[in-house]
Amino acid sequence: MKRRMSHARKIQLPLSISSASKRESRSQFAALPFRVVDDKLQFLLVTSRRSKRWILPKGWPENGMTPARSAAKEAWEEAGVLGTAYDMCLGVYSYEKILPDSPDLPVIGLVYPLKVKTIKSNFPERKERRRKWLSPKQAAGRVDEPELKRILKTFDPKILKGRAA
Repeated sequence: MKRRMSHARKIQLPLSISSASKRESRSQFAALPFRVVDDKLQFLLVTSRRSKRWILPKGWPENGMTPARSAAKEAWEEAGVLGTAYDMCLGVYSYEKILPDSPDLPVIGLVYPLKVKTIKSNFPERKERRRKWLSPKQAAGRVDEPELKRILKTFDPKILKGRAA
């Protein structure tokens, strides 16, 4: 006899983790946009708006959106890509968000894979960012955060089979 399982509404509340400076940390959801070309894995990185560092598209949690959907929305706005979002957190990394008129904010980034199907040239933040497809090794070499480097070096899209959001 088969049992039916009800689907609970997926909601992610912001994480609150104390930092060494005793200031509250915040959480953001990051997309890991990827594709496979000629059997080679590639990641899409974007530049941050202010410092122009290479980063993953990411943003704050949004009401009514799963973490994976929120990350996919950021990938559209910041990188102009659309695709299949996966409700599978690949890992977390930490960084300090530089704020113009207040102290830097400790942030925990939760990474969700996004298999890119469409790349658009006209997207919301196209004038503020650059984007670039890179191999896992190249991408890991361009980001600053050690935990993110590890995620980029170890990600295998085969783990996503049958897990789309």
